[in-house]
Amino acid sequence: MQTRMLGSSDLKVSTIGLGCMGMSYGYGPAADKQEMISLIRTAFDEGVTFFDTAEAYGPYNNEKLVGKALAPIREEVVIATKFGIYHDNNGTQILNSHPDQIRKSVEGSLKRLDIDTIDLCYQHRVDPDVPVQEVAGAVKKLIKEGKVKHFGMSEAGVRSIRKAHAVLPVTAIQSEYSMWWRKPEDQLLPTLEELGIGFVPFSPLGKGFLTGAIDEDTTFSENDFRNIVPRFNKENRKANQQLVELLGEIADHYGTTRAQIAIAWVLAQKPWIVPIPGTTKLKHLKSNIAAVDIALSSDDLDQIDQALSKIDILGARYPEELEARTGN
Repeated sequence: MQTRMLGSSDLKVSTIGLGCMGMSYGYGPAADKQEMISLIRTAFDEGVTFFDTAEAYGPYNNEKLVGKALAPIREEVVIATKFGIYHDNNGTQILNSHPDQIRKSVEGSLKRLDIDTIDLCYQHRVDPDVPVQEVAGAVKKLIKEGKVKHFGMSEAGVRSIRKAHAVLPVTAIQSEYSMWWRKPEDQLLPTLEELGIGFVPFSPLGKGFLTGAIDEDTTFSENDFRNIVPRFNKENRKANQQLVELLGEIADHYGTTRAQIAIAWVLAQKPWIVPIPGTTKLKHLKSNIAAVDIALSSDDLDQIDQALSKIDILGARYPEELEARTGN
């Protein structure tokens, strides 16, 4: 497995990471705990050293799972988690990045992960009630105390990133990015390049859609997040199949899979981009990891971009109330 540096920081990680959310939360019933521990350790055996979780996933259960899985190899991996979203007694997500809550969240994550310090700690979403300068200042104190090593932000807009970065260097930004969600190219990626901040895209496979395994007739589990995503309604899934068909043509040319081309495309955009596709299946894990060996040429990328420019992607990536929490 190759490695990459997250921006101009000293944080070196495997070229591809593993997003662990779906093992416990978001995509239907939680997977078998022992099977997921085995999957995470297999990922490490295959060269993955970068693992992503959050207190909100489960909630809490995913951190416990990741901590247990990585305990034997703790000194050889980078663990990223997040603060800023928690669930109330009714299961409703609450944004809270007040400094006292950040400390409470970080100390809770340390216990659940059973570690002494968090390698990369993201603000999960910008809190409109708390200036990001205060958030960065709170994390700065935790870094001085040795409880956190690096500061990150998830789904933040460029204004918030600049304000936070002026107080405490931001090591990485995590946001969605793939062939069917390219908005980060407009402002986010140029800003990150300017400031020397790494980029960690989640959902590089479009929440599974770009693999070709989902069509207009696919049904999701009752508690699958995709049930409320406009881009995943039946009509939009049907319309967006043209992107899946294009991926199939490219994959056939390379003798590989749609998923591998989708990940290779993300990797080819910038040398400081580290995608974190998630999976609960061993065969998909190994397939995703193999994407790092696919080198798309500049001509390939130009041809792909030309083809993508002719495809209109239908449907919002989030319901309106969730999209309102991003890009601040």
